[in-house]
Amino acid sequence: MASAATAPPPPASTPPGSLKRIVAASLIGTTIEWYDFFLYGSAAALVFNKLFFPGSDPLVGTLLSFLTYAVGFAARPLGALVFGHYGDRLGRKKLLVLSLLLMGGATFAIGLLPTHATIGTAAPVLLTVLRLVQGFALGGEWGGAVLLVSEHGDARRRGFWASWPQTGAPAGQLLATGVLSLLTALLSDAAFTAWGWRIPFLLSGVLVMVGLWIRLSVDESPVFKAALAQAEARRSVEDGGAEKLPLVSVLRHHWRDVLIAMGARMAENISYYVITAFILVYATTSTGLSKQTALNAVLIASAVHFAAIPAWGALSDRVGRRPVYLLGAAGIGLWMFPFFALIDTGSFGNLILAVTVGLVLHGAMYAPQAAFFSEMFATRMRYSGASIGAQFSSVAAGAPAPLIATALLADHDSSTPIALYVIGAAVLTLIAVGVAKETRHRDLADVDGKTEKEAAEGVKESRPADARTV
Repeated sequence: MASAATAPPPPASTPPGSLKRIVAASLIGTTIEWYDFFLYGSAAALVFNKLFFPGSDPLVGTLLSFLTYAVGFAARPLGALVFGHYGDRLGRKKLLVLSLLLMGGATFAIGLLPTHATIGTAAPVLLTVLRLVQGFALGGEWGGAVLLVSEHGDARRRGFWASWPQTGAPAGQLLATGVLSLLTALLSDAAFTAWGWRIPFLLSGVLVMVGLWIRLSVDESPVFKAALAQAEARRSVEDGGAEKLPLVSVLRHHWRDVLIAMGARMAENISYYVITAFILVYATTSTGLSKQTALNAVLIASAVHFAAIPAWGALSDRVGRRPVYLLGAAGIGLWMFPFFALIDTGSFGNLILAVTVGLVLHGAMYAPQAAFFSEMFATRMRYSGASIGAQFSSVAAGAPAPLIATALLADHDSSTPIALYVIGAAVLTLIAVGVAKETRHRDLADVDGKTEKEAAEGVKESRPADARTV
């Protein structure tokens, strides 16, 4: 243990103005990253089946297109491991800058990519490689963005402040869908397929420059800097003893928290991609609605989703992370049959209602997730722990969701199996969050990983001593 003489001072509180700048930097950067990631998903549903997998049955071509979409999720755990490790060693800010450059570069390159008609089978191969880079970057982005805000923020309103980087997902969806919707409205189908689809991908280059300028202007997390100073002081007192790798510490002492985070992500991740990505296939093939109509519905619902997330985050500060999360998981399971029934009417108004209610319920899970996962782990393993828990689940959840939903539709020509698929995920999430501990009162700067109540009573959590470190 470090002596009192070598112990660093506690992290300074972040001034409100500075905190807002941190939130803005995380939100803008996260919005750009999600714009890039979702843009691919929308393009996969609309044009990639024709451009990179020609000659296939339309639904089979869509399946192959979604398969390359799923590949991006497969790379996210690797991104979580690499970025989590170095983020816990070097800091959150450096890794966030790198993730933005990787994501933006890959997205811009997709906009320049030759199609199957030009270079043959090399086209889908290159598309898959660039999708892997996107997934790798996003796997490291999420943990760093939410931690930067969580570790700067006011503990009493951590759920609210940490939920703002989460709004980057609907903001990115809104931006990606809005650009595609505008282009499909202005261009003919032939022009959009020939060259119009490239514009949103090339636009990413400009957005990345803006995001990079903003991210470079923020400071490193004070909680992380204090933890790093304490770890260095401890090593000097212990004669330079080697510090355990963050990944090793996470898997040894926080394996239960990792499993809880993975289970919590199942309903949230699966429902989101069914509602926003698969819906573009279902609405156009099963109900005869146009691409423009489906895109407009997702656009409107994403705007409501954006507004709902901070409200759910603020509620989690009042009643706890678990109650809000459980409400969202139960709600999304109960909504699935009405969701498809409304879409099957073929009414644009009903389509908007179905997607909007679905995304609002999704927000009840997504909003408290940032603070909830951050509060599960000690500072010097927090980036690794939160990223591993969030991203490893994406391989089994969000990655195959549009693929599974499309395959179920092709096999059964019915929405019932798809609804049951999402309901099954909701049950898994209810179990995972149900067995979790409430984390709302946890002090992110406390070296023992105790809640405020436990600290006042002098009681430590029943966790191995060497796990209760920053």
